[in-house]
Amino acid sequence: MAKKRLGLRQLKLLFVKLLISLFLISVAWVLVYRWVAPPATLHMLKRRAEAGAANKENPGIKYKFVTLEEMSDQLPLAVVASEDQKFLQHNGFDFDAISDAFERNQKGGNIRGGSTISQQVAKNVFLWHGRSYLRKAVEAYFTVLIEVLWGKQRILEVYLNIAEFGDGVFGVEAASQAYFKKPASEVGRWQASLLAAVLPNPIRYSANRPSGYILSRRVRIARAMGRLGGTVYIKEILPVKDEK
Repeated sequence: MAKKRLGLRQLKLLFVKLLISLFLISVAWVLVYRWVAPPATLHMLKRRAEAGAANKENPGIKYKFVTLEEMSDQLPLAVVASEDQKFLQHNGFDFDAISDAFERNQKGGNIRGGSTISQQVAKNVFLWHGRSYLRKAVEAYFTVLIEVLWGKQRILEVYLNIAEFGDGVFGVEAASQAYFKKPASEVGRWQASLLAAVLPNPIRYSANRPSGYILSRRVRIARAMGRLGGTVYIKEILPVKDEK
């Protein structure tokens, strides 16, 4: 019996050490990305593998990380207006949106999510895509970590760089170059709202050849940007840009 109790105590100690190690590793990982641009995400690698398996002519991923200073202010405003208007108010979770999505999904039809920008960053940067309860729990954990260790400005900056805007096109810089032949710093209100319009499904919808639905969605997003008060709405997290 003594040996059995000793064995259980050792297992418990080993389990606690494992949890502490995983916690420290996750914190270190998040802190590194606080200052270092993610070289790639699992979703990018998945898209690259799918393109290679399909023998596409150009299977590479278009991705270039740029800072908020190197983006037009219209871009962060557009994604906030489109994806998460309470981004500045919540602590990573919009429980009203989650409740609304749950009620809508209970009625059937297309599955709708209630994820905030913070949750999407946690999922796309650190995790795999899926709908299991385990993945959602880990997503919530990383959401709390980036809210605490990164802050809103960094979260929005990373989101704008790792969001998929087309097949193999990740981030606003790659999207701006691909669709508008200009850098992200020169994107205007209508172009920013067009990029935000395809975010629900960038494979189905195209910013290069927008459908009637995407064009109407762009109008709604542009109007929402105006109703929020323009870039003044997100001024507190916009970097101060040098006057040229």
